[in-house]
This record gives sequence, C-alpha cells and structure tokens, in this order.
Amino acid sequence: MKNYDVIVIGSGAGAIISDEAAAQGLTTALIDKGPLIGGTCINWGCIPSKMLIYTADRIVEIEEARKLGIEAEIKNIDFHSIMKRMRNSRQESQVHIIEGIKQSKNLDFYEGEGYFVDDYLLEVNGKRFKGKRIFIASGSRPFIPPIKGLENVDYLTNESVLELKDRPDSLIIIGGGYIAVEYGHFFAAMGTKVTILEMADRLVLSEEVEISNLLKGELSKRMGVHTNTLAEEVKGSENGIVVITKDTKTGKRREFAAQRIMMAVGRRSNADKLKVENTGVETDKKGFIKVNEYLETNRQDIFAIGDANGQQMFRHMANREAEIVVQNAFYGTNIKVDYSAVPHAVYSHPQVASVGMTEAQAREGHDVLLGRMKYLDIAKGKAMIEKEGFAKVIVEKGSNQILGFHIIGPYAPELIQEVVNAMTSGGGMEELGQGIHIHPSLSELIQYTLSNIGES
Repeated sequence: MKNYDVIVIGSGAGAIISDEAAAQGLTTALIDKGPLIGGTCINWGCIPSKMLIYTADRIVEIEEARKLGIEAEIKNIDFHSIMKRMRNSRQESQVHIIEGIKQSKNLDFYEGEGYFVDDYLLEVNGKRFKGKRIFIASGSRPFIPPIKGLENVDYLTNESVLELKDRPDSLIIIGGGYIAVEYGHFFAAMGTKVTILEMADRLVLSEEVEISNLLKGELSKRMGVHTNTLAEEVKGSENGIVVITKDTKTGKRREFAAQRIMMAVGRRSNADKLKVENTGVETDKKGFIKVNEYLETNRQDIFAIGDANGQQMFRHMANREAEIVVQNAFYGTNIKVDYSAVPHAVYSHPQVASVGMTEAQAREGHDVLLGRMKYLDIAKGKAMIEKEGFAKVIVEKGSNQILGFHIIGPYAPELIQEVVNAMTSGGGMEELGQGIHIHPSLSELIQYTLSNIGES
C-alpha cells in the first residue's frame, strides 16, 4: 500500500490542486474515472455545449435579420460537421491534458473509479493507498428521475447527446433548467422540432420571475414549451418515444410524441460512488458533501470542491474553490469562500446572466430599491431593434449596495461582468456609475439601469 502526501479525486478543477501539490514537491496522486479526463466542463458541459450553441446563435441571428431589413436564406446546416468539430476539439484537449500529466513530477495518475474503503484509504483498480490530505473534486452526473418506463427506452443526457451523428427530426426534453433551454435552443436552430416539458410553473427557477416568463415567451416562438407538465410515463413507439404527462394544476393527461427524448432535470453528486461514508465524510439529503466556509468536510484534512459539494455548480466557481483550498492547505492562509457575487449565465436565445440575489431573496432580509432598463431604451439597443431584453438591479436601501443584477438579452454574460467586478470589490452603485461608458454601446445598459432606481 502506497502513502501520499496529497490525493486529489477528479481532474477538472481538482487538477489545479494536484498541480500545485506536485509543484510543492509533495507526493501526489490524481484519480479520475476516465475515459475522458479534465472534468465535466471540458468534456460534457461548458466547452462542447457552447461550441454547438455558438453555431445556433448565428443561425437564429440570420433568421431574425429581417427585422433589420435584411432578407437572408440558410441553404444548409451540416449537423454532422458541427458535431464532429466539437468532438475533435474535445479530443485535442485530451491530448494536451494527458501530456501535461505525463510531464508532471511527483504526480501519479490513476484512471479508474476510485472509492473509499476505510479512513483516508482509497482503492482504484484493486490498488489501495492512503493520503494525509484528500481533496474531493469528483463532480456530478445527470440525475435520472424514476419515470415509469424510462429504463426501457434509449434516452439522451447532456453527456450522450454529444455523441449524436444524425440530427433527430423531433426531440422531447424533460426538464426546464439551463441544460434544457440551452439544448432546446440548439436543436431548434438545427431544424429539430423541439418540445420542452417542465413540471414547475416556469423555466430556469433560479432566475427572476420576469426573466423566466420572457424566456418562455421567446423560446415558445421556436419550440413547444409546456410548464406545469409532469412526465409520468415513457413508452417506445413505432416512430420513437411517447411521453404521458399530467398537468400539475388541472390533473389533465396528455401525450407527446417525438423521435428522441432527452433528460435534463438536474445533477447529482458523485459522492455516492466514492462511498465517502467509509471515511466518515458526511453528505446532505441530496447526496452532496457537506463543507464549511473553508471547504473542509467534517473529517480533518479532507476537503470537497465543485459539484461534489453542490454549493455553486459552475466551473468558474469550482476553480475559485480550488484556489482557496490551495492557499489554505499549502500556504497556511485562512481564506473563507464567498458566494455572494458568483455570476452565472444561460446560453439560450435570448441569453440570460445573473449575479447575487433575486428580488424575492433580497426582500427576505433587506429593504430594497429596484431599477429596470430595456435594451430598446439605450442607443445601441435601439439600433439592434432589441425590443424585449432588459436589465434589473436590486439595491439595498440606505447603503446603496448592489444585492443582485439580472439581464436577459444579447451579450448578457459579457455585460454582467462589470457588475460582478464591482460587487466583488465591495463597490456600490455609486462606484459602478462613476465609470465612463462608451456611447453608444450595450455597456450603457448597466449605467442606465442604475440611474433608473426607484421605490418599488
């Protein structure tokens, strides 16, 4: 049995930790179940999906160009080529990652599904080893709900969908979160007849109600979007799949048919596969590893970052968490993780980006002021004829601290960054408003949203 100074489970954000440990001269083991290494983001999440969605964005922009007086025609969409380009890029990344691991000193890499067998003791492919400090960055996987008949049909997830060679003529997506609306946007642009079935009363529940409502309205122009719709049973049919649903308000049942079906109802932690209970690490009711504000588990010298702890399931936050535990574990600092200004984006069409609290969350403990501004009310938005998009800010009354900022419309993920930087540095609305914004530019949306704050 081999002993290591550091064991890291998961080669996504976990690689930041293993690289630093090895660079410090510590004996380090990096474990990843494979066969694709580098984590969810680079292989099944952010990177490959956005390569596909960027293509979809261009298609929809061409289709919408008529509002600008431009008549354009899309003659062909090469689905096979689009998917191949994405997979080729992923393969190139694999080559670079593997080369980096091979060149790293003090680092042993184990490809296989590891799990705990005792305190601080892991087993991978029949080999056992202990670690003085263990960092769990094992990620998450698609959550598959117990829908009757689902096990008897060939369903897609955000992982398996990337292996498609042929475009489905029709697709039912069960779920209404960011994965559902992003892939709904992609496949609708490709020419697939898309149907989204969401059991809640609106899409993307973590967003502002107004944003959810506008997103549903805009997506409904290109696909079928059915909220309050619970999928009760799935059956195979001669032409594909049939989903039997129940309206959660009326109880009325309805059938939807499509060639393929995709499950996009959320994620679950991989902690269960690690059998973390064998080393005494506690998990919550959903299976995510419990951590404190330093990302420490209840066991000394065992940490959990990224999707494994379920705090903020974004790669950019997983990277920040990895940086924090590196500083605390290897350099003796005492940095707490701060989730108050973690931004996120939804790459649907229209795009969505948010940071901080929603209005409902803010009102639970604060007196708030609200500001709103439509794209159409600034010069660049008017030039784009962007009629529906808007921004909304939630500010604490008295202190003028920005509690939340939300955008739906073109380039929302880029626009939100200015607000994130201000919130992270502790600046309020005055500091953010002092910057000179190029005129005309979409960045003026931020400035004018802040200047439009009033009682609400």
